[in-house]
Amino acid sequence: MIELKHLTKVFGKSTVVEDASAQFEKGKVTSIIGPNGAGKSTLLSMASRLIQKDSGKVLIDSVSLEEWDTKELAKRLAVLRQANSITMRFTVREMVSFGRFPYSQGNLKAQDQKIIDQAIAYLDLTHIEDKYLDELSGGQRQLAFIAMVIAQDTDYVFLDEPLNNLDIKHSLQIMKNIRRLAHDTNKAIVVVIHDINFASCYSDVIIALKKGQVVAKGSVEQVIQADTLERIYETPFNVIEQDGKRMCTYY
Repeated sequence: MIELKHLTKVFGKSTVVEDASAQFEKGKVTSIIGPNGAGKSTLLSMASRLIQKDSGKVLIDSVSLEEWDTKELAKRLAVLRQANSITMRFTVREMVSFGRFPYSQGNLKAQDQKIIDQAIAYLDLTHIEDKYLDELSGGQRQLAFIAMVIAQDTDYVFLDEPLNNLDIKHSLQIMKNIRRLAHDTNKAIVVVIHDINFASCYSDVIIALKKGQVVAKGSVEQVIQADTLERIYETPFNVIEQDGKRMCTYY
């Protein structure tokens, strides 16, 4: 389990995250929702040591984040950031193979190749594994990045807005695979996401931020409530339940 305890981050005179606490459990998809500027990506960056926190604690399997050796942390926690700008020309397979770097240091062995094969097959990318990333659609590229994260084979996976600029088909594909990955392999997957309906349909836990503070957290049933969403987003919501899933409309 990853535990966030009273995290705070200040940039200049602005408090971006304030006294935020949460838990990320193995075998579950946790979605972090909230308006633009709510501090979602900042919270995830502090939890993964990408940026320094000003106060609070992060515990990974009861060990403080500061105590983790960088190489060992990379074997426990994988992070896919919101912006993935690749200037060099790589094939899908080459991209996915970077996920093995914490183990191989670039010297891939037979076991590494096997795990790369499995990650590519898991996301149904075998037929395009030799294509270059710049030959792919945005959705296919995003799947390749997620396959790289899968190849890293960590207990914890952070995905910062993995659906950014994707169409519905690829967004569905990614969310279905994220949920399958968490449940099949007992990984804790944490997703920063804007689409409330995707969060509702494919998450086990939802954490809502507003103005840097955690204002709601719990199961889908607990958080996806019209009054709760109205308080978070300051707009009227209607929530209906259909086929066991909660769906939202706003107006």
